[in-house]
Amino acid sequence: MRESAAITIIRMLTELGASIQAYDPKAMEEAELCYLKGNDRVVYCESKYDALKGADALMLITEWKEFRSPDFYEIRERLKTPVIFDGRNQYNRRSVEKYGFEYYQIGVKTFVEALA
Repeated sequence: MRESAAITIIRMLTELGASIQAYDPKAMEEAELCYLKGNDRVVYCESKYDALKGADALMLITEWKEFRSPDFYEIRERLKTPVIFDGRNQYNRRSVEKYGFEYYQIGVKTFVEALA
């Protein structure tokens, strides 16, 4: 496992005091044993939906197929606040916003931002 953006982001957020509920279908064990070893602000979850229970937001920073077609109703039900940060730009803004989410595509400017 290379040092992914996910590891960097998790380290930064936990250094700022955030608690992370993480799930990755392939790299979680390696992250826990090597890259994030001893970081007690990270809880490793059994499934992508378990990681959302009571969370303030969903941050998608991996591209596994498992995350491409989520149940947005299930996500909204589990999150404390309906906010998604999409670091891989996997979802369509209009589709996600129809479910009532605040949706942020990392690295993508909105039309208004592009005009400024």
